[in-house]
Amino acid sequence: MKDVSMQPRRIDNSGMGRMAAWLVLLILMLAALGVVLTPAWLIQPFRPQSQSGLAVSYVLRGWSPFITLVASLAALAIVLWLWRGARRWWLKSLLVAVLVLTIGATWFARQNHFEWMFNPLANAAYARAGEADFLTDTDMVLAIEVNGEAVAYPVRLMAYHHLVQDTVGGTPVVATY
Repeated sequence: MKDVSMQPRRIDNSGMGRMAAWLVLLILMLAALGVVLTPAWLIQPFRPQSQSGLAVSYVLRGWSPFITLVASLAALAIVLWLWRGARRWWLKSLLVAVLVLTIGATWFARQNHFEWMFNPLANAAYARAGEADFLTDTDMVLAIEVNGEAVAYPVRLMAYHHLVQDTVGGTPVVATY
């Protein structure tokens, strides 16, 4: 009878490689999602934004198309490699889900989600200065004068939409802050 405990133990390199591939695949997916969702989370309507949060958001927004593309291509290669050894249906389903989330982040990185959050106010109603009883002397306004016609947009009322489309002095304008 052989003593099994004394024999050297073999390390299954393919099993370790597959585990490492799964780990890299999950890291790629989380990185792709993180680089895209962080700016959307940092810049939210009705929430104060910090200078550093805005800086991080714009840097990530600029780099996210490249980072997510690289992550998606690497994830695709890993999924194709892991697919051959995935014998169970739920492993293949998990591979597809991770790949779809990574590719979804790549698509989202190419969208302007800031426009989705801060869209113009449709059918805005305006009041003359004498009729605007909802303003105080301390309210900040954005003011414009074109061809002798002057208008002011209260910043407090623009807080959600961040822009107003209007015609002032016969000229179409967009007021934003």
